[in-house]
Amino acid sequence: MSSQMSTPVAWPPQPRVVTLGESMVVLNPATTGPLRYVHTFHRSLAGAESNVAIGLVRLGIPVGWFSRVGGDEFGRYVLATLRGEEVDVSRARTDADAPTGVYFKELRAAGDPSVYYYRRGSAASRLSPDDLDPAYIASAELLHITGITPALSDSCRRTVLRAVEIARASGTLVSFDPNYRAKLWSPDEARPVMREIARQADIVMPGLAEAELLTGAVDPTTAAGELLAAGARLVVVKLGPAGAMVAAAAAAGQGAGAAPETVPGFAATPVDSIGAGDAFAAAFLAGILSGCSPVNAARQANAAGALATQVVGDWEGMPDREALDRFMAGREAVTR
Repeated sequence: MSSQMSTPVAWPPQPRVVTLGESMVVLNPATTGPLRYVHTFHRSLAGAESNVAIGLVRLGIPVGWFSRVGGDEFGRYVLATLRGEEVDVSRARTDADAPTGVYFKELRAAGDPSVYYYRRGSAASRLSPDDLDPAYIASAELLHITGITPALSDSCRRTVLRAVEIARASGTLVSFDPNYRAKLWSPDEARPVMREIARQADIVMPGLAEAELLTGAVDPTTAAGELLAAGARLVVVKLGPAGAMVAAAAAAGQGAGAAPETVPGFAATPVDSIGAGDAFAAAFLAGILSGCSPVNAARQANAAGALATQVVGDWEGMPDREALDRFMAGREAVTR
């Protein structure tokens, strides 16, 4: 009787995407209304970059995430949760001298939630260029960053810029979601830093207000044109429920690029809008890395963003491939 040996599968798989940024513990209230009247909270994970990492993994793209977490129970929870979602956290560091950041969400009967951060002096805010593994970044196809991390501290800003420098030198693509947070820095502080990152990014994914912050242009077509002229190869302006506008630079020697195209969104009644932009980014990048055209990648990104709003939580509503395809085709899930 013969037996056939199976080939061992490397674990974790080699990341195709790497990302860095603060992941925190979020406390979601069990009821709506001012936090002073809320008595019960549900703990979860939060962080734009780790949200994108989870979203990409669910769509079949291996991802590595790194940062610093506190040497505390919340830090252990962050790492365990990301490992459980099959994100490679082998380059993350534990800082015994600083805590893991926390934030509270305040839910309203209508409209976006309010958030209250307790992250000053957190472990992630102490991230430095020495925490980078250049070979890890260089081995990936894409580095994804947001405008949140450089807002946390001067050392975080230097770390992001150094990571971008490493990626560009090694031929790794760079994607940038501005993710402007007014509670972290002012427009005047953010604008020059974000412009510098956008200038070096291959893919830039701002919302309407962020596109205006970066360029001064209210019209998304004008803003996208300015970002392309500054150096981006592909710009996707998120338009909320209306969808997204895609604009691409011309290939070398081919004159002007294709005209910007608006990709309609998907109807949804939001339960929790936080994380929708991260779901969009994950699905768009998954599409591009899987060979989709920018328009088709934006279509699935719109669908992922809509799906993410149907679940309370920053990443819990991130769809897998089956759920995303079913939603885009308008099919109901078989439940019984």
